[in-house]
Amino acid sequence: MTALRVEEVFKTSGIPTHTFVRPSAYSRLKVALRTPGRGVIVEGPSGIGKSTAIARALDEMDSDLQVTRLTAREPTDVEYLEILPELGAFGTVVIDDFHRLDEPVKRRIADLLKVTADAEDPSRKLVIIGINDAGKSLIDASPDLTNRLEVIRFEVEPDAKIDELITAGEAAFNVTLTARSLIVENAAGSFYIAQLLCMDACLQAEMTERPEVQQEVNTSYAAVQRKVVDRQRDRFGDAVRNFARGTRFRPSGRAPYLHVLKWLAESDSWSISIRDEIRKHPNEKASVFLVLDRGYLAALVAQPAISKLLHFDDKTAVLSVEDPMLTYYLRAVSWPDFVRDVGFKKVDYEETYDIALSFAGEDRVYAAALRDGLEDLGHAVFYDNAEQHRFLGQDVEAFLGPIYESGSRYVVAVLGEMYGRKRWTLFEASQYKDRISSGQVIPIWSIKIPPEPFDTTRNIGGLNWDPDGSPIDQAAEHAGVISRTLGLAE
Repeated sequence: MTALRVEEVFKTSGIPTHTFVRPSAYSRLKVALRTPGRGVIVEGPSGIGKSTAIARALDEMDSDLQVTRLTAREPTDVEYLEILPELGAFGTVVIDDFHRLDEPVKRRIADLLKVTADAEDPSRKLVIIGINDAGKSLIDASPDLTNRLEVIRFEVEPDAKIDELITAGEAAFNVTLTARSLIVENAAGSFYIAQLLCMDACLQAEMTERPEVQQEVNTSYAAVQRKVVDRQRDRFGDAVRNFARGTRFRPSGRAPYLHVLKWLAESDSWSISIRDEIRKHPNEKASVFLVLDRGYLAALVAQPAISKLLHFDDKTAVLSVEDPMLTYYLRAVSWPDFVRDVGFKKVDYEETYDIALSFAGEDRVYAAALRDGLEDLGHAVFYDNAEQHRFLGQDVEAFLGPIYESGSRYVVAVLGEMYGRKRWTLFEASQYKDRISSGQVIPIWSIKIPPEPFDTTRNIGGLNWDPDGSPIDQAAEHAGVISRTLGLAE
């Protein structure tokens, strides 16, 4: 009789037999699956056991049940989904990776869900599997689905469930794991990660088949972690590094994508709302909002190598991990070493903005072009119209004062003909005047204004600008010079 193998106990693919643990939401899932016609959405982080639980529950209900399993990752499966409404009594169809379907296909599935639920049709049932907020995105697209669906959320499992899995595995494989408690802690609620760590501990102890006499597996958790992280570095290293660098990498930049990656690594649920994280991290809000608002983040995640690891919903601004081992890898790497490896000179700033623009309204066309040029180079820029919603109904001086006084690394003052005649430019100048002598103000003088002997900005280096020339061309050139200045100041 062949001895039980380690990969048969601690399974990293397929449905576990010896180590299956019922997730916390299992009973509710079984009832939802038994209800005729009613659609079921199972959502939650990758690697939490959604697909396994559904497969096990369906087997327990009826071994003769006609079940078709499809995934949005397979083009032939997607073609099948497109014609599903015309197929009549198709039985139970399980759709995995639903979040990856195109919107037209999602709408067809939504319509089919309504029809089968209203008819309570026992010959047709749809079970949808997706990462976080799959149900919300479907209901948002078709609000009348609200009462026709059962949305079941699989949360990160408690440590007791992970401990139950390891206990079952130890009993089946006739071993005890000395690293057990640390594996429970670092699995972070993922059945998949727990299975992989247990198997690696056995492999490092050269325990590949079940021993006749119970053995102790003495592999330390540190040794397991090192081995696993080294393997994952080969899988994830380049893609993660490219994500952290973003679309326009500059060593002196504010590293918005790196911060997003760090927030994701620290998340308990393996997904984050970018908008929520921006509110929690005021020093990074401007640079991260920029890449979110301009679509740079969505474009970056859409790149083939990155889309295999991450998913970004541009409607909800939720970024989720596709591969559970990516989360483990991000939590285990040395972040100081990673930052150096990526190539950033500095990633933490006390100031919210790199640049605060100060200008009179008459010069807005040039100022707006300068803002665009600086933001395209990856800098966080304070520009009044972009922040107007934040100070409506507020004390404007109390809002603006700290930004020009110390809330930006530099102030760029566009000194046009009306600059010294406007209330707000006079106020802004009064806030930043003490920064002139410390080299934190960059003046841009209109060539139409002759130098004045008492203008203190003439004692420092600045740029010249012709109001009659092309604002876009001049702004692009000036943005490049200012960007280099920021880089030299690192």
